[in-house]
Amino acid sequence: MIIYDLSKVPADVVAQIHASPKYTKWFSEFPTKLLGVSADAKTVKGEKYGALTAILYLSPAKKSGVNMCAMSHIAMCEVPCLDEAGRGAMNSVQMSRLRKTLFMLQYWDDFKAMLMREVTKHAKYCRKHDYKCAIRLNGTSDVRWELKIWDEMVYFHHQWGVHWYDYTKIANRLIPDRSVYDLTFSYSGVPEYQRYADTAIAMGMRLAVVFRYRAEIPKTFMGMDVVDGDDSDLRFLEPQGVVSALYAKGKAVHDHSGFVIDTFKGVARSGSKLIA
Repeated sequence: MIIYDLSKVPADVVAQIHASPKYTKWFSEFPTKLLGVSADAKTVKGEKYGALTAILYLSPAKKSGVNMCAMSHIAMCEVPCLDEAGRGAMNSVQMSRLRKTLFMLQYWDDFKAMLMREVTKHAKYCRKHDYKCAIRLNGTSDVRWELKIWDEMVYFHHQWGVHWYDYTKIANRLIPDRSVYDLTFSYSGVPEYQRYADTAIAMGMRLAVVFRYRAEIPKTFMGMDVVDGDDSDLRFLEPQGVVSALYAKGKAVHDHSGFVIDTFKGVARSGSKLIA
């Protein structure tokens, strides 16, 4: 028997679940695991810096029927989202992320207990094997975790040296201690989004900017120095107040909403508007 309320989930996805014995079984149970370690091409790059990142992937935007990315519509990042890049394009991966999301939304106490067990396990493994311990809970979402598990984040940071970090499109998140939870503001060149970007810049935040072509990434952007964001996913190793440059992947390569930034002769543009 399916244990999740699917009433807000898109009808075509619900139909797939009911039509598949495999997915019907999945949605009749809790997940067996929440965090992935060294399981994707981006976070695995941190190993050369002696860090292991455990990452949580949820269903982004409104794929679960509940908006997990509050600014996604304004920033126009729903279509170019990396959620469907690489293995994310597989239906089984999408269903797994949906189940984790519904598990979090509908069985919070059980979700939190499982998450803390996995964080503890990861922290102990990193300490035993002399790795920096990193955890990113918004792999494909923009949840305000500081409002949900702040005491636990503080504990694991101070007792186990855990580096909590994430990207966010919410500029006004009030983090009590940014040494505990490091946030990088995810930029979009969409005109309606610029006031939020201005807020992030005024706060001195680090910006993650997606450029269409790696070969055309500029040395400065909006007056800020640009660093290579694709060298690893370990944003907390970078100073605030810089631009961490990423290049478009998956569907983002063909996105022209303004989310992905084009450059011409070293000048960054969003559509026809010069922005650097």
